[in-house]
This record gives sequence, C-alpha cells and structure tokens, in this order.
Amino acid sequence: MLARRPRNPLQALQRRTQELKLQVDGLLSESQLKEALEASKRRDIYQRCIQLKQAIDENKDALQKLNKADEPAPIGNYNQKKEDEHSLLDKLTHQLQELAVSINRENITEIGALPEREEDDNSAEEEDDDEEEESEETGDEEETEDEEKQEHESQQQATSKEYIAIGDFTAQQAGDLTFKKGEILLVIEKKPDGWWIAKNTKGNKGLIPRTYLEPYNKEEGQDSSEEGSEEDTEVGDQTAEGAEVKQRTDSHWNPVRKAISEINTIDVLTTMGAIPSGFRPSMLFQLLEEGNQFQASYFLQPELTPSQLAFRDLMWDAKAGTIKSIPSRVSFILTLWSCKMIPLPGTSIQVLSRHVSLCLFDGNKVLSNIHTVRATWQPKKPKTWTFSPQVTGILPCLLDGDCFIRSNSSSPDLGILFELGISYIRNSTGERGELSCGWVFLKLFDASGLPIPAKTYELFLNGGTPYEKGVEVDPSVSRKAHGNVFHQMMMMRRQPQLLVKLRSSNRRSRNLLSLLPETLIGSMCSIHLLIFYRQILGDVLLKDRMSMQSADLISNPVLATFPKLLEQPDMMDALRSSWAEKESTLKRSEKRDKEFLKAMFLLVYHNCMVPLLHSTLLPPYRWAEEETEAARWKVITDFLKQNQDGEGGLQALLSPYGVHEPFDISEQTYDFLGELRKNTA
Repeated sequence: MLARRPRNPLQALQRRTQELKLQVDGLLSESQLKEALEASKRRDIYQRCIQLKQAIDENKDALQKLNKADEPAPIGNYNQKKEDEHSLLDKLTHQLQELAVSINRENITEIGALPEREEDDNSAEEEDDDEEEESEETGDEEETEDEEKQEHESQQQATSKEYIAIGDFTAQQAGDLTFKKGEILLVIEKKPDGWWIAKNTKGNKGLIPRTYLEPYNKEEGQDSSEEGSEEDTEVGDQTAEGAEVKQRTDSHWNPVRKAISEINTIDVLTTMGAIPSGFRPSMLFQLLEEGNQFQASYFLQPELTPSQLAFRDLMWDAKAGTIKSIPSRVSFILTLWSCKMIPLPGTSIQVLSRHVSLCLFDGNKVLSNIHTVRATWQPKKPKTWTFSPQVTGILPCLLDGDCFIRSNSSSPDLGILFELGISYIRNSTGERGELSCGWVFLKLFDASGLPIPAKTYELFLNGGTPYEKGVEVDPSVSRKAHGNVFHQMMMMRRQPQLLVKLRSSNRRSRNLLSLLPETLIGSMCSIHLLIFYRQILGDVLLKDRMSMQSADLISNPVLATFPKLLEQPDMMDALRSSWAEKESTLKRSEKRDKEFLKAMFLLVYHNCMVPLLHSTLLPPYRWAEEETEAARWKVITDFLKQNQDGEGGLQALLSPYGVHEPFDISEQTYDFLGELRKNTA
C-alpha cells in the first residue's frame, strides 16, 4: 500500500478558510430575518459569531507562521496566494464584526423587556404542563394566567427597591433611561456589570448606572446610605475598606462614572476581539482631563497653612540665603524597568502611544500629581515595553524611567498606583481614546508601619479599574492555580507584569529632593529646573516682597509661564538643552556660585523659552499625535539653532520674520493667591 502523500500546508489552510466562509455565509443568511428571531436565537447567533471569529483568528495565526520552505513541493505565486488568503480572512472578520455589533444593539434595545419575556416563557411552559396533566378548560387557563400575572407583579414589587438619583444622567444609546437628580426610580433587576434595569414614575424602563443611585427611605423622605441590604452597598465594597457610597460623588469617582458611560464602546471592541476583556477606559487620563488639580504644575506651587496666612512648604533660610530644606515622610527614587506579557490589541485599532502613569494613592483617592512615562517597544517583542532607551543627545523627559517620589501623607495605606495605558485610534471610525491595559498598587509601608525595602519588585497586573476586584487583564491566561507546580510556574510567567526598582537616595539626591514641595512626582532629568523655579519663588515671595501682607500681582515672566512649560515635555527638553549648553561654558567657580547660576538660568529662560512659548509657528501641544509632535520639535530645534547664531531672545521678538501671539498681561504677571494650593486639613 502506498503511503499517503502529505497535504501542502497552504492548501490545508485554504480548505479550512473555505469551510469557515461557508459557515459565515450560512450565519449571515440565517440572521437576515433577525427581526423575526426570538431573543434566545439572537443570543445563539451572537455566540456563534464569537466562536467563528476565534476560529478565523487561529487560521490567521497559522497563515502568518507559514513559510515557503514548509511546502513539500514548489508553489507558484506563493506570496500572492498567502496575501489573497489573508484578505479573505479579513473580509470574513469584518462581516462577523458587523453582524455581532448589529445583534448586540438589537439585544440592548429590548433588554428592558427581556426579564418579563423570560418569565412569560416560563409561565407558558408551566401552563402547557398543567394542560397536559390536568386537561383544564380554556376559561380556567385564562384565570390561571391572570393569577400568575398578578403573582408575578406582586413578586416584582416585593423584590424591587426604590432609589434616589444623586446626579443627572442622559441616555447614551437606545435602551438607557434618562433621569434627573432627586428623581425616585424603582430598580427591577440588578445586573453584575453595574447597569441596573429601572423604571421611573412615568412607567418608562431602561438601563441606568448604579453609581448614580442611593437607597431611598420613604418614611424619612431622604436617602439612606447607611441602612440597607448588603447588595445595596455593593458599590462601596468595591473601593478600599470603609468607603461609603457617598464618597463616590467626589471628583475621584467622576472618571469611573465616565468610564462606565463609555462601556458600550469597550464592549464593542471586546466583542470584536480588538482588546482583552480586562481593558478599561483610563481612569488616570480622565482625571487629568478634569482640570489642573492632578497636574505637576499645581503641586509645584507653594501650599498655604490652615490659617491661610503663611506658606506651609516654602520657608526662607536667612543664614543660607535661600529656601529651607523640607524633609518628608516619603522621599526616594523609582526606576521603571519594563512591562512583560502585555496583551496585544487587535488590528482594528492603531496604537499611538504605550505608557505608564503613576501617582500616590491610598486605596480610595489620588494624593499627588499624575506622572506619565512613555514606553518603547520592538516589533520582534511587541508584548514587552521598555523605558529609558539609549538615544543620542539628551534623553526626552517623556521617556525617562527614573522618577522621584515625595509625599508627606500620614496614611498607613499610602502607596503608588501604576496604570499601564495605550492611546489608540479606531481604523473604521477614526475615534480616539485612552485605555488602561492593567493596574497594580504597590503599598509603601508594611503592617507595622515600616517602609518597604529598596529593591526590584515584580508586580502582577490586575484588570478593570482600581475600584474593581478580581478582574484579570486577559482571562485566557488565568492566574488561578491549577495543574502541577511546574504548570503553575509556567502560567505565572505568562502573566502581565511590571518591573520596578525602588532606590534609596544618597546624600546629594536627598539634599536636592528636600528643596522640592512635600508632595510631587516627576522625572529625575528635570529636577534641577524645578529647583531653580522654587528658588526663584522663594526670592520673589519671601525675600524681595516689600510687604508680607501685600497680595498684588507680581511682574515675573518666569513664575508666570513656567507652569505652562511644565505640561509640555518637548518644551522642558528645549529648556534642559539650552541650559546644558550654557552650563558647559561656565567655569568651576561660577558653577559653585548659586546666585550666579540663578542669574544665568533667568537669562537662558528669557532668551529661549519666553519668545518660543508664544510663537504662532508652534502648534498647540496634543498628546500622542505623532505629526503634531514632529512639527513642534522642528519649530523648537529651528528656533534654538537661530538663537545660537543670533543675539538672544530680543532679536527673535523684534525680528520682522517672527510672528507671535498678541501680548497678554498673564505672560508677565504672577498671581500667587490664584496659583497657591490651599490647605483643607
């Protein structure tokens, strides 16, 4: 008997693709009558869409790994056939995605009526059984239906509970229920995903986010967040221990509300296979969008004492002739090493930036500015992110993985919250967004109150948001223990993780950090610029001010514009570059003279940063826009080069070729009462 000839690998994949195509065509034909389909049938089609999508992805992966050398016999136009096959698989994927989204929308539209339909189906089955067993007359069956309907309604009223809305909510899509603050809502069904089915006083039903509700006490006529069932306080249980539902109304919970309102987009991306189920809208990015209270420029400003009559963290040392050093409870250097096994998004979205955002956190709220470091990656290792790459010249501060951490918080639960994120754009719609690819919380003190040791930490990431529990980044790589020890070790190696190193500061770095505010996170490469700013603040507010009771505007362009500069990393790089060039020309004796260095820094700032900051040639700063970043850097480098060849900033301001924004008094004046942080302790 002759041995069976092995099938060509490419031919086998082509046959598998044809089988998948027949299944997709059949599913599309079956779904064309989806208006007449029952809800259970639509759910079945939806599940088959997901299964077929997984099978197509497996075929894509196998096709990607194919090589011409794997074929037992030569094949003409091999590469072209592979491309044709890939195009067909992409077409099938797109068809499935459109069908899944369509079915999903259909289900959402009717979700308010879904529980009642299921109950009616169950009642109908029970009635059929009664008819077969007891053979009752038609009139008796109708009476039974009425009784069951009344019983169902009474049970629904018994299990339902009234809630009061603590904020306005506008429907995001079909199936949502719009309501106003103070409106009483009857919750019919509580779903684990955070969207409950409720009915208003007019009888309208729909989905509502549970974070907008508090239990309503009819007798007292007000909400009661302390009394209620264990299920009623479920939202509070998802935060740090001891948190109440009322705390969810503060500014820290607003981003979580916004993330929940965007859950429909995330659901679509998850269904399409574009992102793992553990991804969420970035909570820290949304906090940054709410205002400047989480910006570094805000925490760089002096803080007032509770009496509002003096500065709490900016004091003058008359003996040294400069600002005093201020010790803090937490003061160390942290190095971001790498991120490993981070799941890849699908081809339907384009990643614009990979980054890590970090801040001080106590398990309930953010206690510092939010600092972001951009990661780099190699196409050969797309699941590995690295920091501080080797570059020529000055390393951009946005890529610097060496960060300083300062805090004087007395919270025993104080720690660092890391959120891995990506900026993306959807290829089909052009929609931009920010996603969290996982988070981890590193507590800085142990149970006895001692600081954790300075060493390298391998931190395994969690999915969801910091207010969710037990969510995995990618459920396909579960962290739950099963199998033998070797298998468990292999599974742990596949878990998404972040590697960081805590370094205790030496004497020199401690002295530098002590000149900064008590609470601040930033890049180590910019620390000397921040110290210059603080020293100038001390001169202006403490040494040179004529009267400590005066609250007049202060004429000082550096104090007025440096906070704006701090929120534009490329401008900070330009200032570092200009200062490094100037410092290289100074003598050793001049470098030891603090007053001389300060005067030279002011000269560099006025010559370079002031005219550049208000140039109309400089596009507005936008996060994760490659074209804008490149255009800005070209304008910056051209200006710095012209500034080197010319006579400083005065020539740039008076040049007929330079165009600048109209002069504004805010460029020149520093309103310290408007800029200062107020102590609310």
